[in-house]
Amino acid sequence: MFKYLFLLSAAVSASPLAAQEDGQGTAEAGRQAEADAEAGGCCSFNLPRPEQQITVTATGLSTNVGNTGQSVTVIGQDEIESVQGADIARVLVRVPSVSIARNGSLGSLTSAFVRGAASEQLLVLIDGVRVADQASPAGGFDFGTLLASNVAGLDLLRGANSTIWGADALGGVLDVSTRGRAGITTSLERGARDTLTAALSGRVEGSGYSLGLNGSALRTDGFSAAASGTEPDGLRQFALGGSGFVDLASNLEAFVTGRYAEADLEIDGYLPDFSFGDTGDTQRTRQFSGAAGLNYYGQDLTLRASYGLSDTERTNADAAANPTFTSDGRTDSVNLRGEYRAIGGLALAFGGERQWSSYETSSDNRESATVTGGYLQAGWVIGGLAAHIGARVDDHSRFGSEVSLGGDVSYGLGGGWRVKGSVGEGFKAPTLFQLFSDYGNEGLRPERSTSYDVGVEKGRRGTGTHLALTAFRRDSADLIGFASCFGSTAPLCATRPFGYYDNIARARAQGIELEAGVQVTEGFRVAGHYALVDTQDRTSGNDLARRPRHTATLFADYVAPFGLSLGADLRIVGESFDNAGNTTRLGGYELVDLRAAFEVFDGIELFGRVENVFDADYRTAAGYGTPRRGAFVGLRGKM
Repeated sequence: MFKYLFLLSAAVSASPLAAQEDGQGTAEAGRQAEADAEAGGCCSFNLPRPEQQITVTATGLSTNVGNTGQSVTVIGQDEIESVQGADIARVLVRVPSVSIARNGSLGSLTSAFVRGAASEQLLVLIDGVRVADQASPAGGFDFGTLLASNVAGLDLLRGANSTIWGADALGGVLDVSTRGRAGITTSLERGARDTLTAALSGRVEGSGYSLGLNGSALRTDGFSAAASGTEPDGLRQFALGGSGFVDLASNLEAFVTGRYAEADLEIDGYLPDFSFGDTGDTQRTRQFSGAAGLNYYGQDLTLRASYGLSDTERTNADAAANPTFTSDGRTDSVNLRGEYRAIGGLALAFGGERQWSSYETSSDNRESATVTGGYLQAGWVIGGLAAHIGARVDDHSRFGSEVSLGGDVSYGLGGGWRVKGSVGEGFKAPTLFQLFSDYGNEGLRPERSTSYDVGVEKGRRGTGTHLALTAFRRDSADLIGFASCFGSTAPLCATRPFGYYDNIARARAQGIELEAGVQVTEGFRVAGHYALVDTQDRTSGNDLARRPRHTATLFADYVAPFGLSLGADLRIVGESFDNAGNTTRLGGYELVDLRAAFEVFDGIELFGRVENVFDADYRTAAGYGTPRRGAFVGLRGKM
């Protein structure tokens, strides 16, 4: 499968637009703004400060992080490379209030909970394209299908933002960029559990064009997905991606992007005595996502029009390679996003989209639904004050219309300090599986949430002295759960004897996030975060499953003047419950990773790490195993 690394492919992101500082707006300058945004640079028209990072999740367009009152974390390519390895979960936990649950070894179903929201309530974009699996029961994205080795940046907004993004942005928005830096980067890594990872990326630019390619592949023997098992469950996975941009005129640009990923995973299942243990079952997953469209960069107006699609196919098979379950979920969309820069610091962001979603499984016929929506947001920047307020209307072909409101404010106090706050509404439409499967209920209503947060921050993440304290709360209603028909006389039980989906729950998540970072000496930096997340099912009074109350990540990095880099990460996770009934407890744990890298020649770097240094035995999901101590070493080249 490693041969795919050397095939031509289509990579990099269809990044949201960035306005031009001088107002002249050329396609080449716009493309450079996108690259700067992904690198954490600056190119937003309203706060043109080079030290600011860029977010696209806050407004749907490239905006300085300091120009939004929402809680956003941007992680760039350099930081991802310093963490090392293909496991995207090790990068995600660098963001406050993010906890991870995985059903087995690398490549297995991996869920990310943001501020206590369900993983399926996090809208995930890869290069600007929605990638949720429409055939999965709750319509979420499986992070086990994403390798960090071809991720160039993460932009995570914590809190509801359906005003900009519409359905599924109930608990947050994550935009994953695969667009790497200019030039060529290669890496090869070998380590524990006979794991071999290779990656290749490159981007070339010329007058009026840009072309990027990337690919990665991983092979590992893994370990038993079942905690009680002894047979290792391996993974074979690769991904290819790329994009091209070409100027059609001085202010008009055409683009195309694409990503293909395929994984073969060994999984465990239930034995004849109904216990969970070693089996010969397998799962094959194929994903494709991409977009094509036009970017227009005018003096006062910026537009992006595109067509996008994502498709996820899964095939489960038994030990004899006989298929036991197949599914196919797909989303097509047409989108228009824009920004009009009016007088003074006033800007109007607007957009509209239409989505066509469909799913089909080996036990369910093909079903589909459409969503049409549009939004308008006003932004105003004057001096140290930045504020946004907006509204959105969505119409779902199966249950009608939904209105979402949101706003945020940020104010600079001087000395690098600013206060910020936001309120946002989110909604998640019932999935096609929840509506039409054997357990479906066509009378379902959308899940809804309202998020609030307020905080104070000094500096910015990753440089100088950085301090941030944020308090948040999210109230959710009409949450969809499974209603049993055992002993029930509900009308749907006549056709759904085993149960059905219904709007049966309310929930609340609230807490605080504390971030801190300090440059101790030149080359030596210590940083980290702590989150207290209190979750409650307001129907039963129980804690929400797999949401630890306390989480923290601490990391220290030292860069010597002669090319040596050293790093250490400490991850602390408190206790939680594995199930909604709070009868199965997951113990807390601590993990320590050590990292090192050394530039042996100009552009050639030797790196290595030890994960789980103290060989902790822990669980993120009851009954499923987790990796013990492992050592890895690799070589990276840049030109």
